[in-house]
Amino acid sequence: MTQELNVLALIKGTERFIFVYDDHSKDELIDDIRDKAADPAVALNWFDASVLTERVRNPAAEPDPADLLDE
Repeated sequence: MTQELNVLALIKGTERFIFVYDDHSKDELIDDIRDKAADPAVALNWFDASVLTERVRNPAAEPDPADLLDE
């Protein structure tokens, strides 16, 4: 049996955030994304974390174009 992996990526300026996870590690990934958003040394902000965690929870949903606008 092969293990399926998911890839979630965010390119923000010169920063690259790439997350590889399986269906059993979604909760750990969400915690990791939130930890990164809380760390002032990481360029990931709470808006980014919100969009990324929503994609982890609901990967089949089409992104809302309004969410792509960074205020």
